[in-house]
Amino acid sequence: MIKTLLRLARPALGPLLNRLPVRWRFAAYIRAIRCESQLPDKFVFKLAETREELEACFRLLHDAYVDAGFMKPDPSGLRATVYHALPTTSTLLCRAGDRVVATVSLVRESAMGFPMQRIFDIAAIREAGGNIAEVSALAIDRRFRSASGRILLPLLKFMYEYATRQFDTDHLVIAVNPRHIGFYESILCFRRLKQRPVDHYDFVNGAPAVGAHLNLNTAPTAFRRRYGRLPPEKNLYDYFTGDSLPNTQWPTKRFYTTTDPVMTPALIDHFFNQRTQAFATLRLRELMLLHSIYDLPDYKSVLPPVPADAPRSEMRRRTHRRFSVRCPGEFSTRQLGIRRTFELTVFECSATGFRVHSDSRLPAGSTGTVIIELGAADWSVMLVTVLRLGSQDRHIALLRIDQDDLAWRKFVGALGKAQTHDDLGEATRFV
Repeated sequence: MIKTLLRLARPALGPLLNRLPVRWRFAAYIRAIRCESQLPDKFVFKLAETREELEACFRLLHDAYVDAGFMKPDPSGLRATVYHALPTTSTLLCRAGDRVVATVSLVRESAMGFPMQRIFDIAAIREAGGNIAEVSALAIDRRFRSASGRILLPLLKFMYEYATRQFDTDHLVIAVNPRHIGFYESILCFRRLKQRPVDHYDFVNGAPAVGAHLNLNTAPTAFRRRYGRLPPEKNLYDYFTGDSLPNTQWPTKRFYTTTDPVMTPALIDHFFNQRTQAFATLRLRELMLLHSIYDLPDYKSVLPPVPADAPRSEMRRRTHRRFSVRCPGEFSTRQLGIRRTFELTVFECSATGFRVHSDSRLPAGSTGTVIIELGAADWSVMLVTVLRLGSQDRHIALLRIDQDDLAWRKFVGALGKAQTHDDLGEATRFV
């Protein structure tokens, strides 16, 4: 009886909590959380990769959104949006045994952007530099919500680790219902955007929404300030920044790529043409962007055709496609007879060049040798020229490849032709 009363009262308690002073609200939330570093073996946190895992995530999301009034029931029983089809979106899950019981998606900014930028101004976040990802599509199976302490916090820890260690993300943004914003502010140190809440957000069936932002570069400091002196079971600083839980399964990677695409042409056709009508409602610009993102024949065969009279401005192709990576390296050159060496990180590459970040400014116009660690067992040694430094950040530089090697050709060939992150393991066949 008490549990039933609490469940019925929860919708009313949320708005009341959000009206409390920040200190009181934080105290109320902190009493409810408990960090568990030892979870039952049946709980597994991983990237959704198979058709069965993705379907379970989309079904769970559909049911949760229908329950909350964020969407009308779909005949498919799934919620799969065009953003789920992108190679820059990762859907994470929690599995209890054979059952998917929770999911959340990270939608990294791409040519198509992400949902909340339709209604919120994030120009100030972009100006700060670094990749942005939207936290979206969070859902927990209603039968496991009473165990959310064993599911929600570990799932959010996995999301935080994935964003910072694998997804090369500097900023998380989120659009949430006003009754939930207190949790993200109090527990996860998100800060509300200056823009006022939106009364009608089409992406969630016209529900109101509040925008918020977390700078992942300063998040550890914020966590330490808020939680550093609390006991272990309440210390989210140690919890989020410490070692991964044994229940976490990380994607297997040959190369240091920063996205984990899983959508093959068959999966795209299954989820967005056959099971749902997600592609049938695409706007022309979205359709053309999809064609430019999936610029391979196998994918184009499952995408809706672009009308013959459509303007082609959104489908301009670069001579050499660019890819997001995070590869450590070293550049060596001679200046006035003195050998100088610079440590760097490659964060964007193509067949003919790459962009890097270096703590020390690279000498523009200089030529030399670069050694790049492409993966744990793959290295490339090439002759390069520093073409120019970034106009706003002089620690960013564009380098031209003057003489590549086989390792680089395999690397870029695989990035351009592989359908999923698993395909990258067989890089030789893409040369």
